[in-house]
Amino acid sequence: MQYYYTKNFIGLGTVLALVFFIFTTACAKKDVEYYKVTEINDGDTVTIITGGFLGFFVKTERVRLIGIDAPELAQEPWGRRAKNHLRKLIKESDWQVKIELDVQHRDRYGRILAYLWDKQGRMLNYMMVRDGYAVIYTVPPNVKYAEWLLQAQRLAREEKKGIWGKDGLTEAPSEWRKKHPRD
Repeated sequence: MQYYYTKNFIGLGTVLALVFFIFTTACAKKDVEYYKVTEINDGDTVTIITGGFLGFFVKTERVRLIGIDAPELAQEPWGRRAKNHLRKLIKESDWQVKIELDVQHRDRYGRILAYLWDKQGRMLNYMMVRDGYAVIYTVPPNVKYAEWLLQAQRLAREEKKGIWGKDGLTEAPSEWRKKHPRD
C-alpha cells in the first residue's frame, strides 16, 4: 500500500512541476519583446534583465541609448535632472521597454546600443531630446533616426526646454568628457 502512495505522490509532484514550468513559460512569453529595467545609470544608460529562468533573473546588461548624449552626472544639476527624467519616463512604462538595435550592436565599453520604446509606443531616446534633457549625438553607422532626433532638438531649443532654457547647460557632455576623461 505504501508503494501506491509514493508512486502517486511522485507522479503528482512531477505533474505539478510540469504545470508550473508551462505556466511560468507561458507568462514569460507574454512580454517577451519587453525587457525589465533594473537601474537608471544616468541620462542615457540603463541596466536591463536579458536572461532568466523560472522568474529569477540571471543576467543583466547595460544599454546605451543611441543617438543622444545626456549631461554627465558630475555636470550638476543637469546630469541628475537627466537621470531623473529618464527614470520618470521608464517608470511610466512600468519599468518595461522594447529594444531596437541599429547597425552596430555594442559600443567599445560592451554596452548594448539601442533605441528604447515604452509601452505607449514612444521612443525614449527621442523623448529625452525633445524634453530638453539630452542633445543629439549620432555616431555612424547608427543613424537610423538621426533626422527625427535632430527635429526633436530643434523643437526643444525653440521652446527653451530643459538644458536649452535659462540657466541651461553651459557645456556639451562631449566637451565635458574631453576635459574629464575616464580612467
